[in-house]
Amino acid sequence: MNALKTGLVPLLPRLRRFAWSLTRDWPDADDLVQTSCTRALDKATQWDSSTKLDAWMFRLMRNVWVDETRKRKVRIGQGVEDATDSAELLTGADSETKAYANQVLTQIAALPEGFGTVLLLVAVEGHSYAETAEIMDIPIGTVMSRLSSARQKLRSALADQKEVRR
Repeated sequence: MNALKTGLVPLLPRLRRFAWSLTRDWPDADDLVQTSCTRALDKATQWDSSTKLDAWMFRLMRNVWVDETRKRKVRIGQGVEDATDSAELLTGADSETKAYANQVLTQIAALPEGFGTVLLLVAVEGHSYAETAEIMDIPIGTVMSRLSSARQKLRSALADQKEVRR
């Protein structure tokens, strides 16, 4: 339990980023992180210390999100809501870098469901295709396909934005 508690704290920024990739909304992402951490502490006996904590937490968080999405569909008749208007990214860089980072974040949010999550897990979090497949509970071929498509769509969208700015 202590290893789990001490391991969770440094993971929080990564968990928040992953939660955003699922929810596409920062307040919902924060709620998801909190719920996932609470559930992880409740299920601490299920974590095997030989397993990577981040992969275990990402999978647990994804499962919490799937459960929450199903509950929302029952409660209000809809699932994930579009949150591209609430995209924010805090960086210590200059305003041009912040603006570009927000454009990238907005384009990732615009990707089809699951594509942005795969992109962030592989490209940002550094998970292997196999780890990502396990976290997302999808075949490895689907990970590769979604990653390739996400990269192409993101590259194209960012190139289009560059053209508009000229």
